[in-house]
Formats: sequence, structure tokens, C-alpha cells
Amino acid sequence: MRVDLFDFDLPDERIALRPAEPRDSARLLVVDPNAGSVLSDHRVSDLASFLRAGDALVFNDTKVIPAQLEGIRHRDGAGGQQVSATLHMRVGPSRWKAFAKPGKRIKEGDRISFGHSGESCFLGSLDATVEEKGEAGEVTLAFDLSGPALDEAIAAVGHIPLPPYIAAKRPEDERDRADYQTIYAREDGAVAAPTAGLHFTPGLFEALDRAGIERDFVTLHVGAGTFLPVKADDTADHKMHLETGTVSAEAAARLNAVKARGGRIICVGTTSLRLIESAAEESGEIKPWAGATGIFITPGYRFKAVDMLMTNFHLPRSTLFMLVSAFSGFETMHAAYNHAISTGYRFYSYGDASLLFRKDT
Repeated sequence: MRVDLFDFDLPDERIALRPAEPRDSARLLVVDPNAGSVLSDHRVSDLASFLRAGDALVFNDTKVIPAQLEGIRHRDGAGGQQVSATLHMRVGPSRWKAFAKPGKRIKEGDRISFGHSGESCFLGSLDATVEEKGEAGEVTLAFDLSGPALDEAIAAVGHIPLPPYIAAKRPEDERDRADYQTIYAREDGAVAAPTAGLHFTPGLFEALDRAGIERDFVTLHVGAGTFLPVKADDTADHKMHLETGTVSAEAAARLNAVKARGGRIICVGTTSLRLIESAAEESGEIKPWAGATGIFITPGYRFKAVDMLMTNFHLPRSTLFMLVSAFSGFETMHAAYNHAISTGYRFYSYGDASLLFRKDT
């Protein structure tokens, strides 16, 4: 499909720079393409009223790491240039793929010293070699440290990688360390939050428990590729960046049991949906799964396992707007976004949410 079909105009003031307080007071647009009244306005705190006892919410328990690194590039022993790198996928105990700026001036073999604030116990810096250079500023960094020691150093010198549409308007601060993390995050590795999960509070979990809604957890480490624009003119020419994830045998068995007893699977966020659909067989059975997924969902995709999706409002021309258009229908989602814009919904990572029903085929 043509990428420009997924474009829309979003006023700048609709971009949220801080989350709602409390988190579950954010607005919730319910979109049911199979109902007579397709759109209805609610609050996230109303979520349980749209679910049934025996349904299961699937959460992505990845934890955002301070993956934005600033440093100095050195070449042939000479002093160098200021560079920044956003880690996006770990590929070994000491190696990460990253998006580097300015990417054109970085070469294989360059040495980069990250962190010069003196805050790190490793003499104030974290050193790496550019092992490989890819396209669009992507590099593979081989760090001098490995395993837990590398994790500690990144935590010491790194910054929370706020989405570019927020970072362009204000700097990261200490509040973001809590705001840009779900309350159930536990598996280190993401460089972007699974933002639909940011709306959940202990009180909302209690309400869902009382309603008999099951909670299940999978892990997909969200990469910085989620923020990259689609530069191709046609969706067929776009290449997704890989993200690593896991569906445990226990989680797969629980979710298959939900389907067997007539319950519904509701993914919280596009990341958990992409992972579940990667793990699902054509029959709808969810298998234990671990690896890297580059699944790209566009209109025409046949969903195998997921019945509903809770997600935030996404960028125009983005792979995520394409995904929701595939899930609830192209025309339906354009109408939903027009409604959200005209009625003051807040967009993107810190914005409001939508609850989408899968369109009947």
C-alpha cells in the first residue's frame, strides 16, 4: 500500500510532554468496528467495564535502560568529535547495535569514549570500538566491558532516550526515570517504553483482579527503530528493524487455556501484539518463542491470536498506525484519529489511549 495513505495532520499542541496524573486518569477512546456506535469516549480507569471475566491482558514487562550515550570519537590516536549513540539491540555480552550521530563521519575501527561527567565508577567513561557500520547511521559497538559490568556502566553514564518528539521540546529529567517506565517493568533491555502500559496503576490492577481479568507477561525489548520514519513510498519496500523477545512456555500455556475456555486475549501495546502474533501458529495456538522479530503488520494481515488491543495514538505514516489500521480497519482508524484530534486527545508516548476491537473478517 502507498505510505501516504497513512498520513494525517496532527496539531503540535496535541503532543503530550508529560503523562496524565494519576496515570489511569488518561482518556480512553474505545473503537469497535463491529458495533453500531463505533467510537465512544471513556477513561483508562474504566477499562474493566469493557472486559469479561476470563479474559487475559498481555503485558510487555521489558524495562527501559538509559540507552542514550554521549561521547567523543577518536581515530588514529587523535582527539575527536562529539557523537551520540542510541543503543537499540543487544547482540552479545559486550556488543550492541546502535544508531549513531553524526553517522556519516563514523568509520569502522573508530574508538568512542562515552560519558565524561565523572559519575561512572569506570573512570568516568565507557569505551567502545565501532565494529561494523550499517545503513542509516546504524553501527555495531564492541564495548571494552561485558555482561553485568557493561550494564552497570551504561546505567552510570547513559540517559533515558526520550522519543524525539518530546526531546525536541524539553530535556530529559529525573521525573522521566519514573514516568517513562511501567510499574511492572522487570526485564532490562528496552530503549523505548511499551507506552500503553504506562497507564496502569496498582488501583487499576486491583479493579481488573476484582473483575476476574487474568494478567500475563511476555518480553519484547523495544528498539529505537520504533521511532524511525517510513521513508519508502510503498509499504512493500519498508524494512523493519529487529527486536528481541520471549514468550515463555508458561505464558503460552496460560494464553492457550484462555482461548480454549472462550476468553479473549487483549494485548497491552503493539509490542506485546507483535510478539504474540510472531509466536502464534496459523491455527491460533501460541507456541513458546524466543528470538528476534521483524514482523510488519499492514492492512490485509490476518490476525491469528489477538482479539483486542490497548494502545496509544501513533505518528502519521508510522508502522504502528499501519498496524492499528490492519487491526480495526483502515477507514475506522482514520475516523478514530480524526475524532481524537478534534476532541482534544493527547498523542504519543505520554498521551491518551485507545481500546481497539479486532474487525470481523
